Amino acid sequence: MDGQDRPELVDEVHKSDRSPAQLRAALEAWLEGRRPGARITDLDIPASNGMSSETVLFDTAWPADDGSEVVRRLVARVAPEASAVPVFPVYDLERQARVMADARAAAPTVPIPEVVFTEPDPRPLGTPFFVMERVEGRVPPDVMPYTFDSWVTAATAEERAVLQDSSIAVLADLHAVEDPLGRFSYLELDRPGATAMRRQLADQAAYYEWAGEGLRVPLIDRTFAWLDEHHPADEGDAVLCWGDARIGNVLYDGFTPAAVLDWEMAVLAPREVDLAWFAYLHTFFQDLTEIFELPGLPDFLRLDDCAATYERLSGHAPRHLHWFTVYAALRYAVVSIRTTKRRVHFEGVPFPDDPDDLIMHRAGLERLLTAPPS
Repeated sequence: MDGQDRPELVDEVHKSDRSPAQLRAALEAWLEGRRPGARITDLDIPASNGMSSETVLFDTAWPADDGSEVVRRLVARVAPEASAVPVFPVYDLERQARVMADARAAAPTVPIPEVVFTEPDPRPLGTPFFVMERVEGRVPPDVMPYTFDSWVTAATAEERAVLQDSSIAVLADLHAVEDPLGRFSYLELDRPGATAMRRQLADQAAYYEWAGEGLRVPLIDRTFAWLDEHHPADEGDAVLCWGDARIGNVLYDGFTPAAVLDWEMAVLAPREVDLAWFAYLHTFFQDLTEIFELPGLPDFLRLDDCAATYERLSGHAPRHLHWFTVYAALRYAVVSIRTTKRRVHFEGVPFPDDPDDLIMHRAGLERLLTAPPS
């Protein structure tokens, strides 16, 4: 295969113009104001996962009232600077911290880390942030994708089955939260539309306008038109959706979830929004792996298998999965506009001549649009 036919993968995701030394000094000064005498004993900024908020791992200690020392292992989620070509137009970290706390209370079987501090004031670090407990575990990497060569590919089929089923159980437990419209009313989208999915599409259209900054991407325009033409009449009730439901946002203890992370896209929507995104992101990585003529994990996280497990665990038979998969692909396509612009900004890669090439692995979306709707 000619190398020009392959989408380019990167070894590291650049997210910020901040230096670790600057972050450490600023974070320690802020923490000392919250806990007098506090000091940071170690700090690390991982680069393997995430292309949105910045994650900062740090160990800290402060004096206790009884003369002993309180030692905590914490994680800060920091909104990106404006200079870093943010992926999203708004980073409401107070909202993200709130939904984590509320979901932790409403779905106690889902391992959601405790939020320790919230800081809406941008002055300490330059942007708002919150701090949560640090949970030990391992995450399926995004860069390089876990389908290439990772602890997931090294696992046995039986171990991956445990990972798959226990991860889908997280979705089933979240979606079972009672009275989601009452308990999580602040997650309703303030967009025009008579149903949750109509409002979701209106929100994606607004995001597309912001992300493109006047640029039109013909393939994305076609996808919006396809979704409108084939919109299901009975899209289903809105439940609490994680929003960015994928195994790359989970810390695993062995092969079971130890911490469910990244709640910035939480929303009230049909449960199929989470389920289709969950399977689609694996399909995306698997397609890339096969383009590079590697086996990947073709029998892992298949949509039909995920849907069958979800139905067994929840009692709900997922519907309209092809439509929701196209919607998942649309979401990723719009995100691709921003992630490509980030690479142009941080790495100096040339801006593509064809706007459709802003979409990483555009062929996958093109295939979905030509498949018969189900």
